[in-house]
Amino acid sequence: MSQSSTMTTPGRPKRRFPFEIDLKRREWIAAYLFLAPFLLFFSVFVVRAVIAAVEMSFYDWQILRPTRPFVGLDNYNELLNDDVWWISLKNTLVFTVMTVTGTTILGLVSAVAVTRPIKGQGFYRVLLYMPSLLSVGAVGLIWVWLLNTQFGVINYILSFIGIRPINWLGEPELVLPALSLTTIWWTFGFPMLIFIAGLQAIPQQLYEAARIDGANGLQIFFRITLPLLRPTILFVTVTGVISHFQVFGQPLIMTTGGPGRSSYTVIYYLYQIAWTAFRMGYGAAVAVALAVIMALMTLFQFIFINRRVEY
Repeated sequence: MSQSSTMTTPGRPKRRFPFEIDLKRREWIAAYLFLAPFLLFFSVFVVRAVIAAVEMSFYDWQILRPTRPFVGLDNYNELLNDDVWWISLKNTLVFTVMTVTGTTILGLVSAVAVTRPIKGQGFYRVLLYMPSLLSVGAVGLIWVWLLNTQFGVINYILSFIGIRPINWLGEPELVLPALSLTTIWWTFGFPMLIFIAGLQAIPQQLYEAARIDGANGLQIFFRITLPLLRPTILFVTVTGVISHFQVFGQPLIMTTGGPGRSSYTVIYYLYQIAWTAFRMGYGAAVAVALAVIMALMTLFQFIFINRRVEY
């Protein structure tokens, strides 16, 4: 047999067309095409609005005045010396701490309860989540009636243990706890769903091993469940702070900021500045300051709560 017949003919190089795209690049293009409508909406209605608000905060921008002179940082200087701003910021911080703590604890306890193998598990989940479906207007009117001093259900129940009627929405020391209680009842359903998902993601082998080693229910909860739920707790608290720091409907409907300014919140104060006094420039400065504070609080939570959990 000749040498030429024993040699194999080298394969022809695969032809690559100019328009050929690898799989990874096609996946990226497909992902961005799906994201394009949201990114367009976000750019037009969020990013553009944020930029406009920051720009507006440097002007003495009033709706009823045709001229809008540039004032630089004067709005921010006024904000630092505004007593009402500091009162509303303090009230918002107190309300947020109480509400986020309450919704997190109640959501976690409810999630643990409804993940147990009990009859009617689905019914209890729906029942506990139902308040979250109500509007803020409905929730406010319901709780104004429940907290009423004369014929409120809560005072009626307390009368059986000898407690005299309490003016929940008329006492400066009680109005923020009353608003927080209302909001906890209304919003704990969402954290409950998140905690249910987090509980279902924990491997059951860890629980079985702990029971074999003789651990009781409390030890299992504090040594296994709670540490492995840290990322879920981080998500719940971060979203809770962002949401409740923007509280507006409850004080507007239930107290109109009273008594005095005991239930003034930052967004309620912003509403008064922008749409009652028509000072849009100063209102924009309040909004920018609020956004910076929320960003710092979120960063604080990520630093002190977020720790990597491996199992």
